Amino acid sequence: MTKTPQTSPPDLPCKIRLLLSLLTVLINTVRRSNGTINRRLMSLFDLKTSPSSKPNNRVKTSDVMVDPTRNLWFRLYVPAAATTTTASSPSAKLPLIIYFHGGGFAFFSANSKPYDDLCKRLSAELPAVVVSVNYRLAPEHIYPSQYEDGFDVLKFIDQTTIDGFDLNKVDITRCFLAGDSAGGNLAHHVAVKASDHHEFGKMRVVGLIAIQPFFGGKERTESETRLSKAFALSLEQTDWYWKTFLPEGSDRDHAAANVLGKEWKDVSGVKFPATIVFVGGFDLLQDWQRRYYEGLKKSGKEAYLIEYPNSFHGFYAFPELKESSFLVKEVRDFIEKLCYAPSGISF
Repeated sequence: MTKTPQTSPPDLPCKIRLLLSLLTVLINTVRRSNGTINRRLMSLFDLKTSPSSKPNNRVKTSDVMVDPTRNLWFRLYVPAAATTTTASSPSAKLPLIIYFHGGGFAFFSANSKPYDDLCKRLSAELPAVVVSVNYRLAPEHIYPSQYEDGFDVLKFIDQTTIDGFDLNKVDITRCFLAGDSAGGNLAHHVAVKASDHHEFGKMRVVGLIAIQPFFGGKERTESETRLSKAFALSLEQTDWYWKTFLPEGSDRDHAAANVLGKEWKDVSGVKFPATIVFVGGFDLLQDWQRRYYEGLKKSGKEAYLIEYPNSFHGFYAFPELKESSFLVKEVRDFIEKLCYAPSGISF
């Protein structure tokens, strides 16, 4: 008798398994076969949080509008202490992290509770000033809307005086782009665009933090086949996300999805930032993520690969998991290496 391959990580607390199961049911219910989303139903379960000028989990938050015509805004997270505590540079300015949330380009927002909690945690524990971008969503807004929104936020921060954004305490010449899942994909493409942009006044993108980035292609990889029905993210879901995000008539080898395919933009000749890629052993996207890391290395770029064999897609949203804490530590070490170490990189 053939043994069915295990598709869910072992030893997960019952609470996490229940939450992931409920989220899967919800996402599959609000996704329609015609490529649209029942936004009204989704809004009943996508809990939102409000900004707080008083410290909440050691972080102050505020919302900053970039372009009201497309509801482009970001949530700003500033640690209440607003000073770094690194042993190597205790008085240095805080780095800036521009964060793009996940959700298949179609779900969630900067003020969705799981992402608000995650960005507060990053801001407090790294520590760092975090900007969480509320970009437009598919299918109402398809490629390249999300990439345009992300890059426009970089330009806005570079050119605008922002209330609560004290340049005496944050160093935008040490800017990191970060994102999980679709947000990791978005961070990559914004980094590519930023590497070609020579009009920034102060901002310099020095690092890219890709947490289980959402890449793909027409080819079915071994991990996609083996984990096609994984409970946190299924192959059917990823196909639906690509179909609703990519331009009509495109396939998964479009440059937005297959960043190493025939349409990909070669980064070997540009100042692409140092990159850290996080991979989970129970994530069906892991093969694409490893190829991304290997592609950066072949292009002569500084890249690091961190793998958590027992982690599923989205593990970072659960602080009670040890791998979630490991991730925060790895990100902190990555930032310190680039910002404070004598051999740190600067573009």
